[in-house]
Amino acid sequence: MKIVIDNKIPFIKGAFEKVAEVIYLPGGSITADDVRDADALIVRTRTHCNKDLLEGSKVKFIATATIGFDHIDKNYCEAKGIQWTNAPGCNARSVAQYLNSALACLSNKYNFQLKDKTLGVVGVGHVGRLVVEMASALGMKVLQNDPPRQLKEGSKEFVSLEQICREADIITFHVPLYREGEDKTYHFVDSEFISKLKKQPFLINAARGEVFDTSAVKRALKSGAVLGVVVDCWEIEPNIDLELLAKAEIATPHIAGYSADGKANATRMSVQSVSRFFNLGLDNWTVTDIQKPANTIIDGSKTTDKEAILQSYDILADDARLRQSTATFEKQRGDYPLRREYGVYEVKNSQSEVLRQLGFEIKQDY
Repeated sequence: MKIVIDNKIPFIKGAFEKVAEVIYLPGGSITADDVRDADALIVRTRTHCNKDLLEGSKVKFIATATIGFDHIDKNYCEAKGIQWTNAPGCNARSVAQYLNSALACLSNKYNFQLKDKTLGVVGVGHVGRLVVEMASALGMKVLQNDPPRQLKEGSKEFVSLEQICREADIITFHVPLYREGEDKTYHFVDSEFISKLKKQPFLINAARGEVFDTSAVKRALKSGAVLGVVVDCWEIEPNIDLELLAKAEIATPHIAGYSADGKANATRMSVQSVSRFFNLGLDNWTVTDIQKPANTIIDGSKTTDKEAILQSYDILADDARLRQSTATFEKQRGDYPLRREYGVYEVKNSQSEVLRQLGFEIKQDY
């Protein structure tokens, strides 16, 4: 059998070579000719799996090593009997880590305490749940909005979007991209949404670029309806809006979920799903050796909780790289530097319950 794989998917080289012919190609330039005689594809968001790519091919199965799946034409695949899978929750901790660093930076710049602020979380799936847990550990009041979950589970945990617009100081979005239907999220943050905001909040988009109506968000920043934005996901990537970039508090090249741990999870889930579908004997395959940063020890006696969060992930370094070179947006994603999640960091001389709840290893005696 033959598998075509995006050559920027980490840790995957060598996984299939003993059981299949494997072709590695840049995800954004995979063509119909490339996949015509392929049995399976393993891709990321830059490969649009639709009729133009798949018509006349042998492809039976697609694995996307991403949470999002709006680059897969589900209706076409169903009509052609092509099965597909994504990697739900693979990088949830990475995105939550991104949010924590963004919150810490905003807190430092604007001189407020997180425990004094209300966070609105729109979309409480794999990522949103962790954001809720970690923000609660940081002492924030958290409001949750997720209409599909509320419909299924009841209203106990959830509040209306109107309440979030009234009460939240910071609103973060963790929704999938739906372009139509009752739960449409395309241009979710538009002029109508912004007109409901009461507290001049910060808005954070680490979901999908099209969740923001870029023009409406820029107008909101100019008018003061929104105090600031943190943008990881952009409309029309990689050709991002430079005016929004200039106005953003923090701007990054769609890397919120790009911890090495999250990437390893996505690759593992993709390899195992292809293995199960084709009975390749790799159902328990996993990534066994993830590089560690040079220094994973944090001295809790000299470091605040916010400093520990930023020491584990310096979000402003990603911001600086993007501002320095927007033309290399895709390269910055493909060659993203090593980032590890909280679990590999040991905080010595600390009794911080906050850091423990976030996932750091706490060592009181060192």
